Amino acid sequence: MVNLFVLIIFLQAVYINICWGSQQKNAQKINFREKEKEVLDQILGPGRYDARIRPSGVNGTDGPAIVRVNLFVRSITTISDIKMEYSVQLTFREQWMDERLKFNDLHGRLKYLTLTEANRVWMPDLFFSNEKEGHTHNIIMPNVYIRIFPYGSVLYSIRISLTLSCPMNLKLYPLDRQICSLRMASYGWTTDDLVFLWKEGDPVQVVKNLHLPRFTLEKFLTDYCNSKTNTGEYSCLKVDLLFKREFSYYLIQIYIPCCMLVIVSWVSFWLDQGAVPARVSLGVTTLLTMATQTSGINASLPPVSYTKAIDVWTGVCLTFVFGALLEFALVNYASRSDMHRENMKKQRRQVELEHAQSLDGASDMIDTDSNTTFAMKPLVRAPGDPMRLEKAHCEVHMQPRPNCCRSWLSKFPTRSKRIDVISRITFPLVFALFNVIYWSTYLFREEAEES
Repeated sequence: MVNLFVLIIFLQAVYINICWGSQQKNAQKINFREKEKEVLDQILGPGRYDARIRPSGVNGTDGPAIVRVNLFVRSITTISDIKMEYSVQLTFREQWMDERLKFNDLHGRLKYLTLTEANRVWMPDLFFSNEKEGHTHNIIMPNVYIRIFPYGSVLYSIRISLTLSCPMNLKLYPLDRQICSLRMASYGWTTDDLVFLWKEGDPVQVVKNLHLPRFTLEKFLTDYCNSKTNTGEYSCLKVDLLFKREFSYYLIQIYIPCCMLVIVSWVSFWLDQGAVPARVSLGVTTLLTMATQTSGINASLPPVSYTKAIDVWTGVCLTFVFGALLEFALVNYASRSDMHRENMKKQRRQVELEHAQSLDGASDMIDTDSNTTFAMKPLVRAPGDPMRLEKAHCEVHMQPRPNCCRSWLSKFPTRSKRIDVISRITFPLVFALFNVIYWSTYLFREEAEES
């Protein structure tokens, strides 16, 4: 009897273990993802949820719905100076509370529900106020999702590419900094019904190693830009992106070539004044090259009503090149004037020589033909003559003091040569002075604007 009783107990225990194991396996086979359809049908079924009605305010009040926004900047492709716009690709996220969407999370099994159709739930009517063009991404699937959390919170995320307007001030170009904004506002709901707020913590994120060809993103600032119209006040968010232009590109492509052209134009000062073809061709070539450089720079910029820093630089460089060409015209004129003066001196000397010879011939005829003696006064006064001493004393005091510049210029007998020598010194000194004034002025203004 004891053995039979033990055998019965053993069989009951085996049966209980088998039943419990089968129940556990059945529980493990349950796919809680399949429960999502039931939950979605429960909270979004017909007659249960209306996407046309906005959610209530905080804690179910009649106040405005609060929507928190954050951005992730994936890339900034182009910043156009001509069109004054920039292109950006970003992940845009909105999060708000809709208590009508609360559901049972099955003891933490359902963390959130995922939707890909935005029209099934209420959506804020946000738009980008400074947008020119924009599109969403649909490769391979539409890059958008909506997550509904058990406590009624809704997260909307989408990847978009935008071309946004960016008004620029180019007075300091290319030593400038530009502020490009991204503005987001409500189109139809006023602040009585809908308010946009930046997400607490880190509302704007930028991808690491963001590379821009001619700019550097220094920093970004978030702010609010609510606007008031005849129909009410509308909530608005903005983020200001501060871009600094990379100066090394313009230094290599514009400033150094312009300096080289100006210096090359000074070579004509060292050429002989008689080398007319060489000096003319050098001056005209540098002038045309500088004009082409200036037109190429202006072609890459929009026409504005004010003077830019690059306009001052190219204008002064063009003036120096043109001045070198005018200097040769002055030298050529002075050279011809010197030649004419030398010819006139030679003719005068020839006339004086002929006249002196004729006077000597006449005096010889008088001495030989006349027997009369004339008592002539001496032409030279005696050494002790007081008038002669006074005149010599005055001449000593009237002599100019020695001048190093005049003494140095006296080494060059012609005026044309003196003009070339003076230009060799004057042009570089004036250009160096211009560089000091230019860089100190615009760099100081750049630091002032930065501060």
